[in-house]
Amino acid sequence: SSALQAGFHSVGIDTIDVSVMPSGGIAFLTSDTRSAMGVVVSASHNPAADNGIKLLGRDGAKLSDDEEDRIDQRVRRGAPWKVATDDGIGTVLRMAEADDRYLAHLRESMPYTLRGISIVLDCANGAAFRTAPELFRRLKADVEVFAAEPDGTNINAGCGATHPRYLSERAAGRIGFAFDGDADRLIAVDEDGAVANGDVIMAIIARHMKEAGKLKNNIVVSTVMANLGFRRAMERLEIDVIETQVGDRYVLEAMREHKAVLGGEQSGHVILADRASTGDGLLTAVRLLEVMASSGKEFRELRKETITEYPQVLRNLHVADKHKLDEADLLWAAVRDAEARLKDDGRILVRASGTESLIRVMVEAASGTEAAAIADELIEISRNQLGSVVKP
Repeated sequence: SSALQAGFHSVGIDTIDVSVMPSGGIAFLTSDTRSAMGVVVSASHNPAADNGIKLLGRDGAKLSDDEEDRIDQRVRRGAPWKVATDDGIGTVLRMAEADDRYLAHLRESMPYTLRGISIVLDCANGAAFRTAPELFRRLKADVEVFAAEPDGTNINAGCGATHPRYLSERAAGRIGFAFDGDADRLIAVDEDGAVANGDVIMAIIARHMKEAGKLKNNIVVSTVMANLGFRRAMERLEIDVIETQVGDRYVLEAMREHKAVLGGEQSGHVILADRASTGDGLLTAVRLLEVMASSGKEFRELRKETITEYPQVLRNLHVADKHKLDEADLLWAAVRDAEARLKDDGRILVRASGTESLIRVMVEAASGTEAAAIADELIEISRNQLGSVVKP
């Protein structure tokens, strides 16, 4: 973070340092302060070694692929750079009230108090370690907090949204919210300890918004990874689903194109465009609690009424060259054969990871046993045709 700020200062740009904060908070403050850009330094949902940079536009939303490509190309071209001197050098401004401004924004979005509700939080030893507990305490909930002692290296280590079992084992009949490292994702746990991913959360919110007449254009945007149960739930509710490739930026682009106010991913990214410009796990949790308070129903009851998920099995294979996937004719023939066997009672998705040299195989079927068998079969064919590598 300091190195990035020094770079901005060297070309005459001032920076506002908000210290450690969820990326949803930085998105909000970028827009609220009318800054030219927001920057988040985080490993997001990955281990600390994957620390990276997330760039946000002046509206707080992620930059488009084209905008990121232009920045990448400019960096790679190298000098000459603009260099500031004397009074033209940028400076750092400290925003001591950053947390309070963000929390006030979240608090204002909730028309109810949570008095009498017990909540368990898993902050992933990440950016939500201060703001998430404080938010729900301000809403008068009874709060117990886990994984809220970040040391710079323990982010997402066996906890957080990518390890929901950690929270499920500690919830003890209470509602649980697990965030990822930069807190733009939310995975929840219901009163029975059952994990609820982004599909479940979106389905509940979509139903509530439609019944309240607030689901603009009767559209929800999701990705190709959305569970078949989510699609069936939206069909029953007569809500149209727009499907995108994996990635919350693509969800947001489709939401803007179709003027939708709700979209998200199974991974827990949920975008509530009537209240934010990007995914915000804390805001998603508040919205889910708002549905509960408004309906007077428990989380598990809302879930049961809204969505029945299909068993889903995901397998990953590390390969030397993921770009050869399109040419894997034996694999694609096996996929077609398996799809014919499943008919309308399942779904198969094979794709290359966007960030790693991985092939991902996802299978949904009426039974978990059948889904696992098909996934293992396709992984073995992938290994034989594409080869595999052992990750260090």
